[in-house]
Amino acid sequence: MPTAAERGMSESIRAQSRGARFFVPAGLIIAVHLAGLVVLLTSEYGPFAITLAMLAWVFVNCFLLLVLQRPGICAAIAVTLIVILIELSRFKFGILQLTLTFLDFLIIDRDTFSFLLSVFPRLQTQLIMAGIIAVPLLWLAWRFDPFRVRRRLALIGLAASIASISAMSVAWPEQPWEPFQGINHISNLARSGVVAVSRLASTGWIEADPPANAPLRLAPEAHAAGRSALPPDAACDADAKRPHIIMLLDESSFDVRSAPGIKVPAGYADYFKSIDGKQRTMMAEATGGPTWYTEFNVLTGLSARSFGDLKFYVTRITAGRVTRGLPQALRNCGYKTFSLYPTYGNFLGARTFQKGAGVGHFVDMADMGVNQDMQPDKFYFDQALKVFAREQSQQAPVFMFVYLTANHFPWTDVYRPDLTPPGWTPPGNTAEVDEYIRRQTMTANDYREFTERLKRDYPDQSFLVLRFGDHQPAISQKMLEPGIDQATLAKRVMAADPRYFSTYYAIDGINYQPRNLSSALETLDAAYIPLVLQEAAGIPLDPTFAEQKSIMLRCKGAFYDCRKGAEARRFNRLLIDAGMIKGL
Repeated sequence: MPTAAERGMSESIRAQSRGARFFVPAGLIIAVHLAGLVVLLTSEYGPFAITLAMLAWVFVNCFLLLVLQRPGICAAIAVTLIVILIELSRFKFGILQLTLTFLDFLIIDRDTFSFLLSVFPRLQTQLIMAGIIAVPLLWLAWRFDPFRVRRRLALIGLAASIASISAMSVAWPEQPWEPFQGINHISNLARSGVVAVSRLASTGWIEADPPANAPLRLAPEAHAAGRSALPPDAACDADAKRPHIIMLLDESSFDVRSAPGIKVPAGYADYFKSIDGKQRTMMAEATGGPTWYTEFNVLTGLSARSFGDLKFYVTRITAGRVTRGLPQALRNCGYKTFSLYPTYGNFLGARTFQKGAGVGHFVDMADMGVNQDMQPDKFYFDQALKVFAREQSQQAPVFMFVYLTANHFPWTDVYRPDLTPPGWTPPGNTAEVDEYIRRQTMTANDYREFTERLKRDYPDQSFLVLRFGDHQPAISQKMLEPGIDQATLAKRVMAADPRYFSTYYAIDGINYQPRNLSSALETLDAAYIPLVLQEAAGIPLDPTFAEQKSIMLRCKGAFYDCRKGAEARRFNRLLIDAGMIKGL
């Protein structure tokens, strides 16, 4: 029988054991929360962002507690999730100059994962290894966590954090430049969720007039065209000889003479003139970066601005859901349609989007046999020549959308000095601006050689070429308004100041004189480029493009800005009723 001393010692040991079972797990949980706090404090800047990020931390933990009730494993999962989100946001910023947003998770598709695996081929193995390590650790945290949290308390914390995040996001709405700063990853993500949910609740994915009691009238043919890709009909004679069409996206190019005090070499302006000697302005919907806004404009004839705050994801949102477009209209007139895409086709859903708009043959970076998405312009012109050589036996006209990339940022380094045109002398601007102009000169020379090859190699074929600047370069603000502060610049951009959105478009003919340039106005929104191409090629407009031409003439070249978006909303409703915009 144990003595009193032995019983006291046994009680002491049990007390110490109970204390260890309490304090050790509690200490570990506190340590995990402190680790999460350190992660947030080192990635968030400013009292507002830090507060919002901490509320997001509370939200994640309370949500997990509502499901699992164990604070230890919830804290471990939360800190792991926060670290992963920050790293994903940094990765995205490195590619797109934009941090992670709520829409990245709302529009998760196959292309997103395949693009990640294309860029990081070892990622799949790394994820598997991480899972092998993480699963046992999480099981141990689950097994030895002695604490439980009532779901009622977790629900209260969840509701309070959601209310606080929403109130702060509404009181201090996100400014347009903030996601482009590369900081405040978690707070920006939290605030973007409020913006996206509010947007979807109020207008849906796309701005459109509400359905009328009777459908808005377009034309019977438009409804038929929306259901299937029809063969050439009587209005589009399949036997008519039509020119091959080349649409060139000239990366970040605009006429720098619009900026004060910029010096340019002799003959610089000639590149921006059309076959009729006129210089024309195209109004882009982006400045300094997002090429895919203009890609969406010129392929569908629609406005990315119709998607409001969601426009950054316009190609992913509309992939497979918008079937009306320039390539589809040309296919209906017997054209074979191609796109030479300079990066992986799963980037922002580009392949699925373009095929939905009527691109029959999508050729991406991998198909062209390269592993870098910035090649000299001559490389893409040579790829186009290869397609023409291959397709000549088909006796069908070809439409080709070709991207040029040599003038992509940054301009702080000399890109391919071996390709500098003979006799090039810097005009005498800043080194960055002179490098920008040097690359434009390279493009002009490569384009001239390309057109000469077409004339020489295909004397019996006719070609219509339309080229345009997809947006102004990121350095245009330094040229247009030197010394402007970020707040003033943001106001200019939000107000769609034309100085920052004006590029150019030019029409050329090779063994061909454009048939009709009545749509080629002096200043034109990018969404009307499909009209210009079709009429210049002598292609009859289908009912949707005929309707859009009437809008163009009525609005003097403006589209989304006409009547504060009313024309674009009405037109979107027409296409929805015609079945050409689906599921939006």
